Amino acid sequence: MKALITLGLLLVLSGCSTPPLRGTHDLGLVVERATGSVVVIETSQQSRLARIEGLGDLSHAHITYSRDGRYGYVFGRDGGLSKVDLLGQVLVRRIIQSGNAIGGAISQDGRLIVVQNYEPGGIQVFDADTLTLLSEVPSTYAPGKRAKVVGLADLPNQQFVYSLFEAGEIWLTDLSNPLRPITRRFPAGRQPYDAMVTPDGRYYIAGLFGEDALALLDLWNPEQGVRKILAGYGRGESALPVYKMPHLRGWALAGQNVFLPAIGRHEVLVASTLDWQEKARIPVLGQAVFVMAQPDGRQVWVNFAFPDNDKVQVIDVATSSVIRTLEVGKAVLHMEFTPRGEAVWISARDDNRVNVYDTRSFKHLSSLSIHQPSGVFFTHRSSRIGF
Repeated sequence: MKALITLGLLLVLSGCSTPPLRGTHDLGLVVERATGSVVVIETSQQSRLARIEGLGDLSHAHITYSRDGRYGYVFGRDGGLSKVDLLGQVLVRRIIQSGNAIGGAISQDGRLIVVQNYEPGGIQVFDADTLTLLSEVPSTYAPGKRAKVVGLADLPNQQFVYSLFEAGEIWLTDLSNPLRPITRRFPAGRQPYDAMVTPDGRYYIAGLFGEDALALLDLWNPEQGVRKILAGYGRGESALPVYKMPHLRGWALAGQNVFLPAIGRHEVLVASTLDWQEKARIPVLGQAVFVMAQPDGRQVWVNFAFPDNDKVQVIDVATSSVIRTLEVGKAVLHMEFTPRGEAVWISARDDNRVNVYDTRSFKHLSSLSIHQPSGVFFTHRSSRIGF
């Protein structure tokens, strides 16, 4: 009898310690950049569920997700690659795969994790289940020289595209056989620094830090090579000092237009995806960092580098004009829209908060207390190309 009672108590206690059943596409992770931790959140109730520690240097971190949204792969500045279980709310495995890394991506079939590295330079390919190293593509562009890899994005057909900063090149790697990568190289221009892929996976656009232009590669016809677009958008004017590099990964594609941050300028550029010609430039209050389109494409949200990094501006796509300026908090670093776009989550690092806003009324809905938050990553990224 005592044995049965003891067994019953153990079952009850184990049941109490198990997280409640829930779907994964309502979840996400927020990076705590100073603590080496991530916070598990859910969007419907706008709440935090757990904190997972021990992920190393997350001063610059990126997260991608498994196909089912259960596992997050966290890429840290110290070269760490961590796999976390959002449902179990635990760290599954962590490895150090390089000296300095800034991001990664997952393959179309969900079996491969690819990491882009600053040091020693190149990409490394891992098994998504075990984090076992499968292969490497060094970014050697001259004898004894490796370039920093930036702008990595996943593509259909087990391909990945990325830029080499010092080499001024874009590389396209086929990992159909992950043990034998096949790479094609394309001259791109001076110092590509970040990039985006259009949602259909066709076009790769890299910003050029060393040129007054952007580089575009048609991935359906890569043999045509890289073409320069928006050349001369500065028109000979003196650029302002760049306080923080803008990020094209904001995916600011709305309808047939793409919205891009202008380097060292207080402007957002608008170009047509039909001919990649400039259509407009929108004055904004500071140097744009992220220029991000809502899922419905009706509005574009912009955050800024110092000293304007306490504000966010909203651009109306139909009129190409700023319609709202929000004072969000100190040191806004990142924004993320809920899957259907009814709300946006904005991290304010120096306020130790993530603030949630209604995208229709711009009303402040709630705040979550999170220590020095930076990147906000929701699991619906798992079903999108280029994330």
